[in-house]
Amino acid sequence: MKRFARLEEIRRMDPYRQATEIYRLSSAYEFPWDFTRALELALYRTYAVPSIGRLLAETAELTDRTQKRYDDTSLLLDAVVEHGFGSDQGRTAIRRVNQMHRSYDIGNDDMRYVLCTFVVMPKRWIDAYGWRRLSRHETIAATVHYRTLGRHLGIKDLPETYEEFADCLDAYEEAHFAWDEDARRVSDATLGLMASWYPRPLAPLLRTATLALLDEPLLRAFRYTPPSPATRAWVRRAVRLRGRAVRLLPPRRAPHFARQNWEIKSYPDGYRLADLGTHPVPGVGGCPVRHLDMPETQ
Repeated sequence: MKRFARLEEIRRMDPYRQATEIYRLSSAYEFPWDFTRALELALYRTYAVPSIGRLLAETAELTDRTQKRYDDTSLLLDAVVEHGFGSDQGRTAIRRVNQMHRSYDIGNDDMRYVLCTFVVMPKRWIDAYGWRRLSRHETIAATVHYRTLGRHLGIKDLPETYEEFADCLDAYEEAHFAWDEDARRVSDATLGLMASWYPRPLAPLLRTATLALLDEPLLRAFRYTPPSPATRAWVRRAVRLRGRAVRLLPPRRAPHFARQNWEIKSYPDGYRLADLGTHPVPGVGGCPVRHLDMPETQ
């Protein structure tokens, strides 16, 4: 199989009617490592919006149970990609996400912004660090896939195109990124989680490398001291070199989904999608009593 054969296959597909199929080929075959890293950073940057960061701190999910929250989010989102919106697994994952979201006071603007990060950040990451740039077909398909997810999650006023998603993300961050002490705690816990996946002596180096991949507005919002220009250049060059090395490898013959990531550690004996995520208790951790009686719809 030639290195660009799957891209040729993708270009023969309809990015609107076969959006999730194309997104699956991109994320599970062409760029599994890159999509994992990009979506990690996509969710991470949402903490810099104080209304999001504070809520996550109140629930303690990303400060006291960081690994489980990371695992559950990855597994639920990727179940839809692996199995499709119409599958039992996809419907179960979406239902579980809706049950969690409807247990808290989360505004539509924040929900839409989080969805924007899923659309925009993987393309920006892959175009900068991937073994090739994301094609227009893949960009459209990813946009359509997440617009479909947004509709299932009840998010209103969704952007139509990738460019509109990107504009929405940039404008929202410019207006809302700000310092918040609770959000910083969530950020520190997440950086600690990422470092915990590797030998302990490497933790300071890994933290510095992660900060070197963050942009200036994000660093300012969390009040992190920016790594030196030399460090940032070295780290980014190293990630780009990885992409060039991957380009020389033969194409992946089997898909790689989030459930196969070695960073997923909470379920060595397996899991049920219906059991993943939070199960909020009324009046605890920012969960308002009134929302728990809302009907559970997809």
